[in-house]
Amino acid sequence: MPRYLAAIEKGEASWGAHVPDLPGCIAAAETRQEVTALIKDAIDFHLEGLRERGEPIPTPASESELIETDAA
Repeated sequence: MPRYLAAIEKGEASWGAHVPDLPGCIAAAETRQEVTALIKDAIDFHLEGLRERGEPIPTPASESELIETDAA
């Protein structure tokens, strides 16, 4: 089962998420828990749409790393 990186961000009044390997696959919600559930549904929906249209399923390639900085 493929695993896609979802970038989850806290905004001023809500949470957002996007999947770099699936352009246009996004979600927004009031809480982190909600946006995590919604982005999983969005990934499933996105992949289902690609399959229905006969388009290739992108291989997960994005990775993440937390970088410490002294500049903050």
